[in-house]
Amino acid sequence: MIGISIAGFDPSGGAGILTDIKTFTSLGIHGTSVITALTAQNPKKFFSTYPIAIEYIEEQFDSIVDEYNINHGKTGLLYSDEVIKLIHKKLKSNNIKYVVDPVMIASSGGKLSKNDISKTLKNNLIKDSVLITPNISEAEALSGIAIENIADGIEASDMLNKYSNVLITGGHLNGNSILNIDGKITVLKEDLIKTNNVHGSGCSLSAAITSYLIKGEELIVAVKKSNKFVRIAIENGQHGTLSF
Repeated sequence: MIGISIAGFDPSGGAGILTDIKTFTSLGIHGTSVITALTAQNPKKFFSTYPIAIEYIEEQFDSIVDEYNINHGKTGLLYSDEVIKLIHKKLKSNNIKYVVDPVMIASSGGKLSKNDISKTLKNNLIKDSVLITPNISEAEALSGIAIENIADGIEASDMLNKYSNVLITGGHLNGNSILNIDGKITVLKEDLIKTNNVHGSGCSLSAAITSYLIKGEELIVAVKKSNKFVRIAIENGQHGTLSF
């Protein structure tokens, strides 16, 4: 079983491609990857983003699908409108079902994308995805709705469900994640864990969901199993980095 992650590189190993591959491996999936940007960061501080040339992103992708038959994948940091459009075209033309983690801001606060990519994400990549997994800030940017409570989150999920199924992650909503599949709302309630070991948790969640989809699970089951997987990883993490 093989999956692909199309995302950025975090040298601290806490997020991005490295976390996606660790998650894939932990769940019995052979992970392949396309690196869209290099970042200089650690769990506490973001320094900079160095984008990969779009031609080289395309060559990475083509080299993978030339050898492997891939049915499912996920996206993370895509950096610019041009990269989003390219990856959307590549995923569609290769009939790859995919989960979108709409990464825009690093957990340490740094801006990861070149500009406001929310419109391009919605009109291209997101509209053909299996699921999107925004955190509160990303859901606000994509929906245009301020989210201060569960009701706001449900309203935002309904707006985003016009484009794709959506899981608004609950780390900043008292542990309540909002899942909207074909207009059906499920609030997934978890007690918050008092820890600093959350760097890369969104990456791991979307990679875990992708892994369970590769294994043939239905979407709602994949989400619930992935929530449990990430919770265990957070509980066992050290120094701001998830432990698998």
